[in-house]
Amino acid sequence: MSIRDLARHLNISIGTVSRALNGRSDVNAETRRRVFEAAAAIGYVPNQSGRSLRQGTTNAIGFVVETNSETSLHGDTFFTSVYGGVQQVFAQHHLDLIVLLCPFDQDPLEHLRRVVSRRFVDGLFISAIQRHDPRIDHLIEREIPFMALGRSLSGGTHPWIDLDFDGVAHASIRRLSERGHRRIGLVTAGSEINLGYVFADSYREALAANDLPYDPDLLIRAETSEMGGYNAVDRLLKLPERPTAIVLVNEIMAIGVYRRLHEVGLTPGRDMAVIGFRDSPQSRFLSPRLTCFRIELFELGRRLAEGLLATMPAYRDQHPVGLVQEIWPVHLVPGESDPPPP
Repeated sequence: MSIRDLARHLNISIGTVSRALNGRSDVNAETRRRVFEAAAAIGYVPNQSGRSLRQGTTNAIGFVVETNSETSLHGDTFFTSVYGGVQQVFAQHHLDLIVLLCPFDQDPLEHLRRVVSRRFVDGLFISAIQRHDPRIDHLIEREIPFMALGRSLSGGTHPWIDLDFDGVAHASIRRLSERGHRRIGLVTAGSEINLGYVFADSYREALAANDLPYDPDLLIRAETSEMGGYNAVDRLLKLPERPTAIVLVNEIMAIGVYRRLHEVGLTPGRDMAVIGFRDSPQSRFLSPRLTCFRIELFELGRRLAEGLLATMPAYRDQHPVGLVQEIWPVHLVPGESDPPPP
């Protein structure tokens, strides 16, 4: 079934059918409804290859995700919810979302260059943003529409949304300080990903704001995994004066923390207070129940999609949100893992 057959079936011009299928604003809502209903009824599916050649677009957006120990084992619970929000917005424009996995042993910039050179997507979401991220500079130079999930020192003016790591650090330190803790450790990301630096800076600021001393030995950089949490708390336990509480940049780390504390005869939530980052399915099975933070991931996905479409001329008028540069809010979920020190 061709677009010509569909137009003949509806007794309207091929151009009108094409504009309706592409979500153009110059086609009224009733005509657009008729076109889509008829297309579904008679089984019309556009030839994507020919469509891309004619229009110079693919009607697909890529989401680049790095496959490390966190994303391959646990990232699905984070990204799947984000994808759901993105796709809800994209469905209004008949856009497809393509997940592009960058292997952990591959240079992220080279992977991105290959994606861009093949031109099979019209825009990109990029994640795992580094403190200085050459991917951002490359996308700006090539004038590729993109949205970053995370902030960076690179690229000047570009759209991004980052989670409120500052708020997590300040809320955690304030909560622990009010409960009597004076030696509070932080376990943050050990890679060049920028969230690790943001979290560490906010941790130092939060200590000062609560009149607590900063001890560099209490700031540990580790892999964001169970083993990373295990090794980090092992280092903290070997200090002459161990902390009475720790804050984690990733809730998965708490599994390793709990395990190592049990091995040395200490009880999480009694002998050492623990605050994790995200209220995830894994964290809900920990005992004592982990104090952490809730993130509205589906709505985050929607906002990412709106921010990206606002940079693309074909969709800008329908998403007049301007340049999106936002800190995404988080909400404390009190648990049982952070009582006063023993």
